[in-house]
Amino acid sequence: MPQAALTSNFPPLRLVLSMPGEASSQYDLALMYARGEGVPQDAAEAFVWYRKAADQGYALAQYALARMYSVGQGVPQDAGEALTWYRKAADQGCDRAQYALARMFTFGEGLPQDHTEAAKWYRKAAQQGYDHAQNDLGVMYQVGQGVLQDHGEAVAWYRRAADQGHARAQNNLGYMYESGRGVKQDHGEAVAWYRKAAEQGFFVAQHNLGVMCERGQGVAQNSAEAHRWFRKAADRGLASAQNNLGYLYEHGRGTPQDYAEAAKWYREAAEQGYAHAQNNLGVLYESGQGVAQDYAEARKWFREAADRGFPVAQYNLGVMCENGQGGPKDYTEALRWFRAAADQDNASAQFSLGVLYDHGYGVEQDPAEGVKWYRKAADKGDAAAQLNLGIMYYHGRAMPQDYVQAHKWLNLAASRFLPSEAAKRARAVKNRDIVAKKMTPWQIAEAQGLARDWGPK
Repeated sequence: MPQAALTSNFPPLRLVLSMPGEASSQYDLALMYARGEGVPQDAAEAFVWYRKAADQGYALAQYALARMYSVGQGVPQDAGEALTWYRKAADQGCDRAQYALARMFTFGEGLPQDHTEAAKWYRKAAQQGYDHAQNDLGVMYQVGQGVLQDHGEAVAWYRRAADQGHARAQNNLGYMYESGRGVKQDHGEAVAWYRKAAEQGFFVAQHNLGVMCERGQGVAQNSAEAHRWFRKAADRGLASAQNNLGYLYEHGRGTPQDYAEAAKWYREAAEQGYAHAQNNLGVLYESGQGVAQDYAEARKWFREAADRGFPVAQYNLGVMCENGQGGPKDYTEALRWFRAAADQDNASAQFSLGVLYDHGYGVEQDPAEGVKWYRKAADKGDAAAQLNLGIMYYHGRAMPQDYVQAHKWLNLAASRFLPSEAAKRARAVKNRDIVAKKMTPWQIAEAQGLARDWGPK
């Protein structure tokens, strides 16, 4: 799914206030030293003159002085002093100081973390039209930090910042339109706002625009265009874009199929700890596509992703433990990983867990527990689970014998196996026909009706 960029950056110093008199001149001189304009650049000397102006109550100098304390420029870093001077400037209505003070409350820098106080100061700056504060206040409303969650308010503040060209707010507004939060869902509007931010070089929006192009949401489906935007974001180091770029190379979407290039981009993202890419890289090592086949390496990457809670990787790792690929065969370990994925509603893992309980691999044999997991997977449309569940109903194993239910599940299994699974489909058809010979025409009609009315849960 596209990711909303609930982030903000520390704004550069922008001079919008002025005041006649000595303090103003001292501030101007400090700026010259800070920038090296007409004098040698000298942060320490800039600090001296900012301090002189700040001591006279000049708000912009107080803000500049706070920034120097905050980053340790021209003076030792001191969060407490930074807080003091930000507050002085903020109390005089300096929007940038109000924004900086809000961030200190947000992250607990130099004072206890306090989202309510942060929201108060974001609002003061936002109401003066400061786009960074407007975006961050929108974030507070979106996630419900320091204010009651209100997606409509979030949209309103994002829009005010987005209309000023704030890239993060444009991306966040696009996300709200994409997800239909606080505004009627509109993929076309989402694409329009993502594009505005993407064209400013904001890499999260570039990724999100790529997703919309690949899916054909709000824009004509175009894998080549998706590839272009993913590449821009991937070059900036965004792991999700690197993973998606690898996917396009692996499947030859919008670009010639290139497994080696896919492996390269999966690795870039995997080394950042991105679980999807770790799993995908494991798949390439398992199959030997784009890299030399190496089960141990595949197992390593599956485990990396599995340890992060990624259910597909947990299932894949369970399969390798079950088959003894890349390490010793270990049904107990397979059971552990299948259960972890099954508990996250992964149908393949639920089926595999059913098999282990049904046959007593790595656990005491318990056909009733096997049926429980077969049913969970079958209800989601897993054809192999439907086949096994049908056979269990036919034999009355761990449940009352029921030819109608057996026929229904075997019929569903026969219709859902892929063309590449012809042998499994043939087995489902064979067993269905065996059951049918023991049924009356009325029972067959009932079973067929149940199969027609069935839908995956």
